[in-house]
Amino acid sequence: MSKKGLLGSLGAAALLLWAGGAAAGFGELNMRPGVTPISHDVYHLHMAILWVCVAIGVVVFGTMFISILRHRKSRGAVAAQFHESTLIEILWTIIPFVILVSIAIPATKTLIAMENPSDADLTIKVTGYQWRWRYDYPDSGISFFSNLSTPQDEIDNKAPKGKEYLLQVDHPLVLPINKKVRFLTTGNDVIHSWWVPALGWKKDAIPGYINESWARIEKPGTYRGQCAELCGKGHGFMPIVVVAKTEADYAKWVKEQKLAMAQAAEAATKTWSRKELMAHGEKVYTTTCAACHQATGTGVPGVFPPLAAGHPFAASDALLKPLRERGFLDESGKVVMGPLEDHIQIVLHGIPGSAMQAFGGQLNDADLAAVITYERNSFGNTTGDVVQPADVAAAR
Repeated sequence: MSKKGLLGSLGAAALLLWAGGAAAGFGELNMRPGVTPISHDVYHLHMAILWVCVAIGVVVFGTMFISILRHRKSRGAVAAQFHESTLIEILWTIIPFVILVSIAIPATKTLIAMENPSDADLTIKVTGYQWRWRYDYPDSGISFFSNLSTPQDEIDNKAPKGKEYLLQVDHPLVLPINKKVRFLTTGNDVIHSWWVPALGWKKDAIPGYINESWARIEKPGTYRGQCAELCGKGHGFMPIVVVAKTEADYAKWVKEQKLAMAQAAEAATKTWSRKELMAHGEKVYTTTCAACHQATGTGVPGVFPPLAAGHPFAASDALLKPLRERGFLDESGKVVMGPLEDHIQIVLHGIPGSAMQAFGGQLNDADLAAVITYERNSFGNTTGDVVQPADVAAAR
């Protein structure tokens, strides 16, 4: 290829790359400026270092390409014979040193600021579960789980995917703006990672360990994120939604949540009708159990047992043995609905050594009573059992 042809090809490739970048929008490819002081510092630091790297690249590669073109063999160039230039060695040592120090100073200041959650106005405890988040507000006594709320039909490709596909939750984390919020992040089962890009950082949620971080959100809005640590089958189904409100709206929300918690406590003391239990149990099952046992109750072969009556289940002896001993599998390896008392205990305390979690600390008595009633009277199961919150409370 001739020199003109080579330069033309390079120019066309550069033009295509530029056009593609412009079409996608460079803002979508870059780091977000965010809505917190830390996120702004991180963004500006990132951009400054990026342009330093661009300048270095232009100088180094520009010099290299010019040298290659002007001093190539076809032009009769003869290589110069020289070595041991003290000046060049000093320059290529001092210049990188100055560049690195100029980058390290602002980077260190930002890292120190990120790790300083002192003098917080509000504390939030974030706990990662498979596969949902729990938020506790120690200052106001509020506590709730945040579950994926994307319609199952969208996940199963039975309906068009919405704009916020897999980024919707039933209970978002609500925070006040212009307040320093301290986050205490931990895990309940495996390692998760709490990440909202607009806040400018992410923190691992490690069982038995608490990581600290903080944020001061500057403007109201809804900010979305996801678990950023591979945490099992449902890793892609535990989004994070943060809703920032003005101080007045946040105070109003706190009152509403306290009222809702009081109503939930009252609901755990009443006697529910079978119809109420089945309707509420279906909601609890969809948000809490369907990720493993599937919406149809057919489970996942070899891992999560089916709940559908007569459905076969083949797995390791370690998993089959406790199910068989408790009467939830017949001799042919098909599912049967075992004794009610054992069913309650399994949901409350899980099955040690298996993927079945203990939900006694995740759901209240009314939720547990409803979901157990639903499971025993759905998916082909016709036990007719009705479980009341008082039965679950006694089983605890």
